[in-house]
Formats: sequence, C-alpha cells, structure tokens
Amino acid sequence: MSVFDSRWVGRPDFVSELDPGSLPSGFVAGGVAAGLKADGVLDVGVLMCMAPNVTSAARFCDSGVLAAPVVLCQAECDLQAIHAVVANSGNANAATGEAGLEQARRVQVGAANALGFEPRQVAVASTGVIGVQLPGEQIADALMGVGSTLDGGHAGDFALAIRTTDAIDKHAAWSVELPGGTIRLSAQAKGAGMIAPHFATMLCFVETDAAISAQRADRLLAAACERSFNRISVDGQLSTNDTAVLLASGASGIEIAADSADEERFAQALDALLRQLALLMVKDGEGAARVARIQVTGGDQDQAEAVAKAIANSPLVKTALYGGDPNWGRIAQAVGATLRGTAPLSFDIRIEGIAVCAAGAAVDYDPAKLADAVAHDEVEYEVKLPGTGSLAEYFFSDLSYGYVKINAEYTT
Repeated sequence: MSVFDSRWVGRPDFVSELDPGSLPSGFVAGGVAAGLKADGVLDVGVLMCMAPNVTSAARFCDSGVLAAPVVLCQAECDLQAIHAVVANSGNANAATGEAGLEQARRVQVGAANALGFEPRQVAVASTGVIGVQLPGEQIADALMGVGSTLDGGHAGDFALAIRTTDAIDKHAAWSVELPGGTIRLSAQAKGAGMIAPHFATMLCFVETDAAISAQRADRLLAAACERSFNRISVDGQLSTNDTAVLLASGASGIEIAADSADEERFAQALDALLRQLALLMVKDGEGAARVARIQVTGGDQDQAEAVAKAIANSPLVKTALYGGDPNWGRIAQAVGATLRGTAPLSFDIRIEGIAVCAAGAAVDYDPAKLADAVAHDEVEYEVKLPGTGSLAEYFFSDLSYGYVKINAEYTT
C-alpha cells in the first residue's frame, strides 16, 4: 500500500516507492524484546549506520519537562555524527530525575559497547508511560550481541519495536531521482496520541545514502519538521519525548551540495515524506475516524498561526468532526476566542469549499450538501481573516469515544 493516502500531500514525480521497510545503503536495523512490554514483544529498536563518515541532525521537543533521553542526547551526543539510535517503547523515562538520566546513559553505553561505537555516537530515545524508572541494565543486557542480528535489508522490526498505541504502520522507503543521480530515502516513525502542533508524542528516524554536510542536514530537517510534525494535533497535548533524527551515510557517492538542484529536490522529497508520516499520525489519532486540514489566511502571521492552532486543538471542533456535524459555529467560536478585543471581526469560513460565513455573518448554503461534505474521511476548513499575505496550515484528528477509552485505561 502506498504511504501517500491523502489528497493533501502528493508524491513528487521524481520519487518511486520501494518496500516500505527497506533501508538505504550503509544502514542496518532490528528490534529486541527487553521485557518492557509483554514477554517476547519487540520493545527496543536499534538502527545503525556503518559508514565511517556518517553525518546527522536532530530535533527535539521543548517541553519544560524533558525526558531523560532528550536531555542526554542534547548534552552528551555528537548530534552531527550519530552512528546509531536505540529507541525503546513501553517507558518514556520522563519525570524520572537524575536516576532516569543515569538509566538512559546505561542504555547508551550498553548499545555503544554492543555496536562498537563511542557513547556520544549513540542517540537514545524513549516512548511510553511517564514517571516510571527505565530498567537501563535490563535493556543493555538485551542489547548484548545485537549487532550480529541486525538486518541490512529491512527496518520492519525496528519500526515495530518503537510503537506504543500506534495502529497504523508509519514507515516508508523511496528511490529519489536527483539531477546528480539516484539516492534512497527512508523513515520510520511512531505517534498516535499526546500530539499537539509543536512536535507530537512522536519519534521519527530518517535515513539516506546521499552525502550531506551536517549543517545542511540540520537545515533540511528543521524545515521539514516545521511543515510536518509541528503542524499536527490529535489532542493538543505537548509531549516530553519528541525526537527526530536524520542520518546520511553517503554510501551512494552522490553529494547534496548547498543551494544546488540536488538539494532542492532532496528537500522536496524529505518534506513530502515527513508531511505524509505526520498525516498518518493524525489519522492514527487513538480512535480517530476523520482527519481535517485548517488553512487560515489574512491577518498578520502570528494571528493566522494562533487561529489555526486554536481550531486544530479545539475539542468542540474535534468532536463535531468526529460526529460529521457541520456546526461551523465551533470554528467561529475558536476564531473569536483567539482574537479577543477585535469585534466586530470580519471573517469568512468555508467547509470543503462551501461558504458558510462571510464578513462575520452566516450566509445561505445547502445543508444537505454541507452534511455530505463533512461525512468524508478528510474534511477541509478555511478561515479568511481581514488582510492578505499570511497563511497558516494545521492538520488534526477528531476526538472520539475511542480516544477517551484508550487514555482512560493507559496505565491500567
């Protein structure tokens, strides 16, 4: 099945889809069962780049309560030359204090010893329940000898090991035709809940066999994250653990030079890949039935961003979306609550291209046509504020009975 299953993100015509679990040259991956979940269930993923001149870049959430692996990576990893990633599910290792930091370090050192790297060359990531100490020694023991078991052709076990409440696979592999030659690009991600428009409860690991400087990799990853993982909402809740890492092996021999046609195409492919993975997170939104896009134009950029974010995070808008209820008053309320003190505000609302509000007042429309429009799997909302020149876009899921059940029973 193609990873491109949304009308909102198109596959570039210079991209060909491969087996979604395949890896570019220079990479191996796998998963182990360390006992964080049920017996025998893969819960620790290992990704390794064997190329000696690997370059990398990383992005993390900025929560005031950062998980221990995020703190460790930011403080002690060489983020421009990461050779391996070890990511566990089943335990977030967040709000665990100095002891949690030491447990994350034990995993890092254990993985480094098992794979033959320096600890600073190994990034660690965690996802799962907050406030529970991570059994670092237990994970390190499970990683002993893991290097010989890693698969050079497939990342399926790695992608499976990092999942928590995910019900949808979120990994892809592409062949990308650049002016300078063909390279490969792949990614594995997880995320379904605790997702807000500023990263999400998400992990994403991206690999390429192109040669990219660490500085350009950082720039490209930052831009792609801003248009993808920073533009999605399931429940408006900021995570403690968000991590995105890009690794470049250079094994293809094709260099992505700064400001070149190759870089332009590579950036387009990376952008499309991460946006589609972000949309899959929204689609997977812990019981979600529908997804939506909100586009806000007009106003200044800060106003447009604030309004779009408010709509994407609104439980009233989300529940209306879930019920297929064309109650555009929920959107009007979110606009007004965001732009306080601006009444009388002239704004327009369209749902699936159907005008329902103009200059701040209701207009005539066909109720049956509107009801049909919001009954589809994807629903598009548009808000126009006074003025021109600004545009903000967010993707979000509905809020369902399933979401309440999953999160009501998350630790029990």
